[in-house]
Amino acid sequence: MSLPVPARIPSASVSSVASSATVVTLAAANEFRTQLTIFNDSTAALYVKLGSAGSTSSFSIKMSAGSYFELAGGSTVYTGVVTGLWDAVNGSARITEY
Repeated sequence: MSLPVPARIPSASVSSVASSATVVTLAAANEFRTQLTIFNDSTAALYVKLGSAGSTSSFSIKMSAGSYFELAGGSTVYTGVVTGLWDAVNGSARITEY
């Protein structure tokens, strides 16, 4: 009996998005995305929306300062645009997309 071979991730894209009080794109739509991680490298809260036009009242995840979020891989991973904005302008979001 042979065991299944785990899927290999061929590459990762690492980027940094400067904090903003207005909506910015954290990750563009990518039909080949298998996973996405976000580290809020800021002292302010980051409001992340899985979609466009996020706001402090329309968001998917509110990330506190120094927190980490992982959009897990699998057969149902979200591949659309990811946007965000911060409570205050300082720091960045560190994004890794697989």
